[in-house]
Amino acid sequence: MKALLLNGSPHKDGVIALAFDEITKVLLEEGIDCERIEIGSRILPGCLDCKYCHDHEGCVRHDIVDEVNAKFHLADCLIVGSPVYYASANGTLVSFLDRLFYSGRFDKTMKVGASVVSCRRGGASATFDELNKYFTMNGMPVASSQYWNSLHGNSREEALEDLEGLQTMRTLAHNVAFLCKAIHDRTEKDGLPCKERRIATNFIR
Repeated sequence: MKALLLNGSPHKDGVIALAFDEITKVLLEEGIDCERIEIGSRILPGCLDCKYCHDHEGCVRHDIVDEVNAKFHLADCLIVGSPVYYASANGTLVSFLDRLFYSGRFDKTMKVGASVVSCRRGGASATFDELNKYFTMNGMPVASSQYWNSLHGNSREEALEDLEGLQTMRTLAHNVAFLCKAIHDRTEKDGLPCKERRIATNFIR
């Protein structure tokens, strides 16, 4: 099994990287391979709503979004991390995730999703909620921990003092591993849950 970790921070070795270090150690001990991809330091435009991906493979821009979607398709778990900017995720990461989930037309049902956030002081819960919506709209079980998945500190050095936050990351990783293995075993036995053909009413008819 494999977990894909997307670092939405522009600081490759910042607080989100520290959170991912804690998570990765546990996942590897649990026998789950990990691949980390740096997103936050890139310059990435948002979705154009051009509908190219409805009729073609991938996004019209044919950039890293397509590369990550190919990996996402094969992964059992997606973990997304972002620092807090004005009680929201990094704008580059949000643009990336909009395109990733919209252009990746494959079925994401029962892929485990998890988000982690870092902040100096506040805005973590709002950002955590924002990131989890990508999972809940796509039939992805959201892994939880012992608290909201946040790590506090304005730098990696400060965050190392947040012992509860670091423990929260390790607990999250154990829960991710448990969910991945349980879903894998059940899917091997019975397949994925039955799905109805989607009804889209646009709230007007």
